Parts: sequence; C-alpha cells; structure tokens
Amino acid sequence: MDIDATFTTTQLTGPVIAAGVLALLWIGEAMVPMFVGRSHRAAHAARNLALAALNAVVLAVVFAGAMLAAGEWARQENIGLLRIVELPAWIHWALALVLIDLWQYGWHVMNHKVPVLWRFHAVHHSDAQLDASSGVRFHVGEVALSGLARLAVLPAIGATVEHLVLYELIVTPIVLFHHSNLRVPRRLDRVLRLVIVTPWMHWVHHSRLQPETDSNFSSGLSLWDRLFRTFRVRDDPSAINIGLDGYDQHRSGTMVGMLASPLRKNAGEKVE
Repeated sequence: MDIDATFTTTQLTGPVIAAGVLALLWIGEAMVPMFVGRSHRAAHAARNLALAALNAVVLAVVFAGAMLAAGEWARQENIGLLRIVELPAWIHWALALVLIDLWQYGWHVMNHKVPVLWRFHAVHHSDAQLDASSGVRFHVGEVALSGLARLAVLPAIGATVEHLVLYELIVTPIVLFHHSNLRVPRRLDRVLRLVIVTPWMHWVHHSRLQPETDSNFSSGLSLWDRLFRTFRVRDDPSAINIGLDGYDQHRSGTMVGMLASPLRKNAGEKVE
C-alpha cells in the first residue's frame, strides 16, 4: 500500500465525512435538542470550527511528515508490540485500532490529571454551549502535545499511519455524535453505549462537577470506562450544568480568548 497516497486520500476524505456528519447533527440539534434555549448557534460553531481549522494546519504542516517518517522507520526496524508475533492481517488491524483507542483513553485521563496538560484541555471543557462543533474545539497546544506523544506511542504499539487514519475516519463521527446536543432516546442511547461513547455518557463528562468531569474519558469504545471504573451516567442529563467555572466570560469563547486561555492565572487548577 502506498502510504503517502493513503495519507493524502484520507486528508481529503476525512474532512468531507466530518462535514457531512456535522451538517446532519446541526439539523438534528435544531429539531430535537437536549439542552434548550441555545442562541447564536452559527457564531458559536464558527468559532469552534475556526479553531479546528488552525489545528488542521498545524497537524498538516508540522506533524504529517513526521508521522509518516516515524511509522516507516518502525516498519523497517520491525519495532512495535504488534510486530512481536506474526498475526493475520485482520487481527493486526483490529488490535491496532483497539490499542490506539486505549491510548486515547489514557491520554485523555492524563489531560485531566496533569496540571500543565489541563491548562490546554480546559479550552475544550469551557464550552458551555456543548454541541457537535465542540467535538473539534481543542487548543492548538493540546493538539501539538498530542501529536508529539503519538510520534512515540504509535511506533511502540506497532501501528502504522494506515491504522491511524482509519481510526480517525471511524472515531471522528463518534466524537461529533457524543458531543452533540441531540436528544437521543434513553433506550437507544443505552443500547449504543454498550459499544460506543454516546451523548448521555459524554454530557456527564462535560459537567461542572469535578467528579463527573473526571469520568467517561473514552473516545470510541465505551469499554475503557467500564473496565477502569470511570463510567458515570445521569438519569436526567438535561439537569447537567455544562461548562467550566471561571470561564463564562464572553471573551473565553472568542478565538483570542481560547488561544490565550492556558496563560490565565490558575488555569491548571480545578475547582473541587
């Protein structure tokens, strides 16, 4: 498989899929929202998408080539957990996707537990008008640190760029879905969250109550929260107070405010 061609194709396909999912969720959120009374939805989404566009440029310019080089080096040197034993191709692919998802869980936990990482991750949690666009609202510093970590973790796993881009194609729609303000029926959500992270799970993660904020860290598979006992759910999610205390000023949601957020005094601390 031509890695460069695969990577380029995915760079084009991924945004198209994400845009389509966002458009569908945007319509659904307007028709059947869980949290009602939202205003200025277009302006809110535009700010989040502008931040996402900046992050996409950083990833493409700074990390795309490095990811390709790291993956090819690991392949040539036969380095990585999944290369210890010869496996059928389908098992190798399945394990690679599962291990990447496990890494995402661990990295998310670290972003909540390590103060310097929380400074950047707080930008994501400070969005009090949680919707599908919030799924791409991350500080460029968090994206850069995640990219650096992946340069080491993916070769250690034995995952290739092909694995990573397929993982992103699968997980991105799930992430957009569970960040959405779509009123998913209780029974449907209960069935879906046996496998994937759902809105009822992730709304709890965006609660202002720290014990709830520090729960439901999974990105794709809901398994990890159950396995590591970080799973929480509310009987009445509409009562959840979304956002982050101390970040309710209007400027916190502007592009400049989001980028400057890690420089705030006490930005690495949480309210107990």
